[in-house]
Amino acid sequence: MSEQPTTVTPLGEGVARIAWVKDENVDVVRREVAAALVDHQRVEAHVAVDDETGQRTATWSGMRREGIMRGVDGDLVVYARLASDTPVHEPGGFRALLNSFLPRKRAISQMLIRDTTEPEPRVLLCQLTYKQDWDLPGGVVEVGESPQEAVAREVEEELSLTLPTGRLLLTDWLPPWGGWDDALCLVFDGGPHDPSIVERIVEQEREIRSAAFLTAAEVADRAADFTARRVAAALRNASPGVDGAGPAYTESGR
Repeated sequence: MSEQPTTVTPLGEGVARIAWVKDENVDVVRREVAAALVDHQRVEAHVAVDDETGQRTATWSGMRREGIMRGVDGDLVVYARLASDTPVHEPGGFRALLNSFLPRKRAISQMLIRDTTEPEPRVLLCQLTYKQDWDLPGGVVEVGESPQEAVAREVEEELSLTLPTGRLLLTDWLPPWGGWDDALCLVFDGGPHDPSIVERIVEQEREIRSAAFLTAAEVADRAADFTARRVAAALRNASPGVDGAGPAYTESGR
C-alpha cells in the first residue's frame, strides 16, 4: 500500500480507490471506506499478494476480495465494497465477507459407465479434444450446481446419453498439475449397460473425439496413470468382488 496517509482517490463513474499507510489501524480504514461510500457507489483497494497485513486490513474494513490482478511489477489482490452491499454487522453481510476470501476448491464430477462383458466389465472412456489422455465422461461442477446434477448434465451434453446418476463411488483429490489448481473429483455410478449403448452416443465435437468401452489394460494404455488408478478404485466399489471394495477416498487415485 501507499506510504502516504490514507487517501481516497476518485476514479470516475462513482468509483474511488482507497490507499492507506502501512500498518494503519483498521478502524481508520473502515471509517474512510464508509465515508467514501457516501459519494461513491464503489470503493476499491489494490493490495500486494505478499502483504498479509494489508489484506487483513482490507478485509476487516468491510471490503470483499474480488480476485487477483496480474501485473508486470507484481500481482495485486483487488478488494472492493459497494454502497449496496449488506452491512457487515448483519449476518448476511458478514457471511458474504467471509465467503469472498475463504478458500474455494474446484469440483469435478465423473460417471463410471460399465458394460455387461463377462467376466470383466469394460468401462466407457472418452478421447478428449484438448488433451491426449482418455478420461471418464464428466466435467467441472458449476457454481451452485450439485455434483450429481453436474455429471448427468455433462454426460448428456458430451455424449447425448441421458442416464440416472447412481451412488457416489469415489472421492479422489487431484493435486495441482500442469497449470491447474488442485480439485476434488467425485466419481458416480452410471450403472451397467449393454455394449450397444455406444451406438446411441453423439459426441460433442468441441470436446469429445470418440468414446468407447475399454478393458482394464486399454484404460492403462490410453489414460493417464492417475486416471487409470481412479478408474480401478471406482470399479472395485461399483462391483466389489472377492477382494472386497476399494477405498472411498483416494489422492491421485492412490
